[in-house]
Amino acid sequence: MELALFIIFGLIAVAGALNFLFQRHPINSALSLVTVMMSLAVLYWSLGAEFLAAAQVIVYSGAIMVLFVFVIMLLNAGEEERTTGSRMAYIAGFPGAAAIFCLLSFVFLTERKALGNANIGGYLNNFTSNISEISTVLFTKLLLPFEVTSVLILVAILGAVVLARKEQ
Repeated sequence: MELALFIIFGLIAVAGALNFLFQRHPINSALSLVTVMMSLAVLYWSLGAEFLAAAQVIVYSGAIMVLFVFVIMLLNAGEEERTTGSRMAYIAGFPGAAAIFCLLSFVFLTERKALGNANIGGYLNNFTSNISEISTVLFTKLLLPFEVTSVLILVAILGAVVLARKEQ
């Protein structure tokens, strides 16, 4: 089952990345990047890194993508063109959603007893140790790259605002 999840969401990530590269409209590219980030979160979750999966959804799929869309709207590069939507969304959207729905239904129906008898306390203890290990590494060994990345993002935001400013 884990192999099937890996293959399905790996293919979704690759398809989203290719769609990101070949889109002409920047908003559609940003939405393709959201698809890639969400499928990577599922891959992290399937590997047992629940905290990284949650951080992937909250930070990258949420905050960073809102920032990208804000910068795209702020720059307003050229005249907006009316589109009927992405052809890739029409081709892969409905069959992909149906396949994911069928896969999740199959998993929930076949693993109903195992899901009902889950040991929540053991899961929370594992989740807590996962967070403590990540935070220890992040704030000891990787503190300098973490802070440099945050400064780099701040500089990128300021650069986008300066570029978008109208000349008087």
